[in-house]
Amino acid sequence: MTAEILMIQPLPEPTEAELDATYTVHRLYAAADAQALLREVGPRIRGVVTGGVKGASRALMEALPKLEIVAVSGIGTDAVDLSYARERGIRVTTTPGVLTEDVADMAMALVLATLRQTVANDRFVRSGQWSGGVAPPMSRKVSGTRLGILGLGQIGRAVARRAEGFGMPISYNNRNPVPDVPYRFVADALTLARDCDVLVVAVSGGAATRGLVSEAVIEALGPDGVLVNVARGSVVDEDALVRALQDGRLGGAGLDVFADEPRVPEALLGMDQVVLQPHRASATVETRLEMGRIVLRNLAAQFAGEPLPSAVV
Repeated sequence: MTAEILMIQPLPEPTEAELDATYTVHRLYAAADAQALLREVGPRIRGVVTGGVKGASRALMEALPKLEIVAVSGIGTDAVDLSYARERGIRVTTTPGVLTEDVADMAMALVLATLRQTVANDRFVRSGQWSGGVAPPMSRKVSGTRLGILGLGQIGRAVARRAEGFGMPISYNNRNPVPDVPYRFVADALTLARDCDVLVVAVSGGAATRGLVSEAVIEALGPDGVLVNVARGSVVDEDALVRALQDGRLGGAGLDVFADEPRVPEALLGMDQVVLQPHRASATVETRLEMGRIVLRNLAAQFAGEPLPSAVV
């Protein structure tokens, strides 16, 4: 008898095809009545496949008495109730390593797009203003700009490697100094913001980092500073960010993540100094397919009673 799986969100087509071929799959995201589906199949579900944003709440897991594993396609677990999973003996897995380069690429793309105003200039050309003789505003230089990185984990270090190619002086804040890196350690986020021109947020989400980029940190970046967030929306005080951008107390922002996705503060939509992305830093074909393969390997190992390739719980 094949194991029954509950999918919380869609995955790439080849991954879903493999899941369908191996398991009995129920798609919660496609159900006309999600609660009715849970009542019907919940008692039989042995595995959940989800993403880092949607995760798996305690309420969801409580509705699945035979649940053995939550396989997250992503590295974030702040939306998974890990304490309850441990209490129940439910395994939780992620897809580490494969997202690093793509997320770092997105961070640098946002740095470049925000400082050089590439998105605003694209709109400027398409609107006909350039051909009509209007001169666009000047942008900011990237090379040599001081970069601060909040969180020097795998992604933060990958961002730093890319920034080196632009000759950017690099400072970072981390829970502890990272050995064997040539970058300057700064003891707190506020000082880091004061000492840099661009602040890239690359810390993990969750309770420990909620609101870490506070109004004071945003204020410290100043009217010429730029904030780039490729971490989680919860890390930044979004209301304070919007106010600072509106008032000119912050120079610009490049945002791939938001506090209440997919809802984006309406005030940001009309700002030329802001570049917005729909939480797509890891959304390349190659990376998403590899993430799917890791999800499949974790599920297979769990149901075969073998060690899990990338267990968090």
